[in-house]
Order: sequence, then structure tokens, then C-alpha cells
Amino acid sequence: MTVLARHGASSIAALTSALPREYVHKSAHSEVLLTGCRAAGPDEYVITAQWPRTHSFYTPMAGRHDPLLLAESVRQAIPLLSHIAYEVPFGHRQIWDTFRYTVDPEALAVGPTPADITLHVRCSGITRRGSRLAGLSMHVTAMRDGAFLGTAEAAFTNQPPAIYQRLRGGYADLEQVAAHVLPLAPPLAPRRVGRDRFHDVVLAPSGSTHRMLLRTDLNHPILFDHPVDHAPGMLLLEAVRQGAYGCAFPRQGVLTDMEIRFFRYAELNSPCWIETSPVTEEATDRLPVRVAAHQDGAVVFTATATVTTTTAHTPAHTCAAA
Repeated sequence: MTVLARHGASSIAALTSALPREYVHKSAHSEVLLTGCRAAGPDEYVITAQWPRTHSFYTPMAGRHDPLLLAESVRQAIPLLSHIAYEVPFGHRQIWDTFRYTVDPEALAVGPTPADITLHVRCSGITRRGSRLAGLSMHVTAMRDGAFLGTAEAAFTNQPPAIYQRLRGGYADLEQVAAHVLPLAPPLAPRRVGRDRFHDVVLAPSGSTHRMLLRTDLNHPILFDHPVDHAPGMLLLEAVRQGAYGCAFPRQGVLTDMEIRFFRYAELNSPCWIETSPVTEEATDRLPVRVAAHQDGAVVFTATATVTTTTAHTPAHTCAAA
């Protein structure tokens, strides 16, 4: 597939098959969730995605797709639209300011085929410095096979390489960063944070039930798909999810809602502490949990995540074809 040098509506409409990994900032072709994009109006776009029935990291639980697949789909839409709709050159960095999602747990049921997802995206608050994009907000309505799945919002800034290097200083040196990453601490028990494997646990115990250490495993093939100079956003969202699950344990459910605000980068060479507390002690089917990250005496992010108790969903089965 050829992508035109200057991206107008015609080139956006042409992106209707598996998308090049460069447009969603992934190294592995297998991790590209988005499949197409077309313009629907001024600053409005329709993006299609496909979620696999199973995934090596975003694994189904109780017969439901992992809701963080919605977060990852929106994350991939950020660089995609930056490049093809707002003419952002490759090499620029898109940095989250805020992100939130809410999802219908019943719409997450794993079916007999991969889930076809449609993201209806409206962009607002578009700012520019000269001719380049400086930032915008995305408002997303997600549908699955024509039925409502959930909503999401993401606000981000766009930084060209020279400004990003200046902002990051010595932290922009990937070799130096990799050489000084904190050693991995032993993880929490996977079942406490909704995981099956120790390798996928991103939190380590600290001796306090509601205070944990962020684990940054540069060898994790999904969370560290390519070299980075700070903890990636999806790792921090996973820390929020695991912190909320740990706070709810032994109660289990689906992370149906998350709202997070980022204040600074989470560095890889200094302890980053994840602290949790339930918003309410009332016994309902929804448990909102406050999650915050602190590093070197500063707040990295604050978040609220809601664990919704659900009954297990049995995936649909079909007879084998003759």
C-alpha cells in the first residue's frame, strides 16, 4: 500500500486495510490493532480495528476481552491521526496529558471470531505552533459490530525531535537510560492483580498493602515493544489496572472505567511508587479506586479506576465446518 507524501482526505480514505506499523508507533506487525481510517467530516474520522480472540498480554478474563484493548486502540489512533490527518512528520512525539475510558462489560464478550471495532473520532482543541500541530483532544465513541461498546477521550501534545530532546535533557539518551534502569524487584502474586503469569505483573510489594513499586521490564515484548526513554503510557495504565485489582482483591471484576491525568514522565532509573485507596467502602457491584504514582517526591499521575463485578461469560461455541 502506498501512502501519499501529503495527506489529504483521499489518502486517509485509502487506508482501509492492515495499517503500516510505523503509523501506530509499533515495532511488531502483530501488535497493530487498527485496520483502516477514513475522514467523516472536518476533524472527524472513522477508524476501524480488530481485536483478536486471545492475546499474549491483553488476555480475556471470564470470557471477556481485556478493556485495555480499547485503550491501546485509542493510543494507536493518536499517532495515526497525527501523521495522516494533521501532517505530523515521523520522529515527532505525541505525549498524553489526560486519558479516560468507560466500557460496557457485556459488549466485551469474546465471540467465535475476532471482534470488529469502529472508533468514531472527533478532534477538538486543536492548537498549532506556526504550521505544526502542537496538540489536540480526541473524543471517541467505540462500536462493536454496530452496537455500543464504550467511549474514550485523550488529550495530547505533539513535540518535534529538537524540542523533545531539550525537554528530556540527558534522559533522551536511550543507551544511558537502558544502562541505569532499576533492577527488577520480585513481583506481586499474579492472582492478586488479575494476571496469570509473573512475567506480566508490573507491581512489586513494598510491605504496605496500598503502596507498591512499579516494575519496568525492558524485555517485556508488549509493554516495551521498542526502546523508550521513560515508562510508556500503556505500562502506567496497566499499573493503574493492577493497583485497582489488588485493592479490590479477593473480589474480581472488569476494569470498566478509568480516568488518568499525567503530570510528568515516569523515569526508569528511580523508584516509582504506586499508591491505591478505595473511594468508598460501600458494598456494591462497582468499586472505584484512587491510584497515584510518586517519584522523587513528585506526582507522576493521578487516576481513578472502577472495578465492576460481573458474572463469568461463557464464550460462544460453533460447530466445526464440514
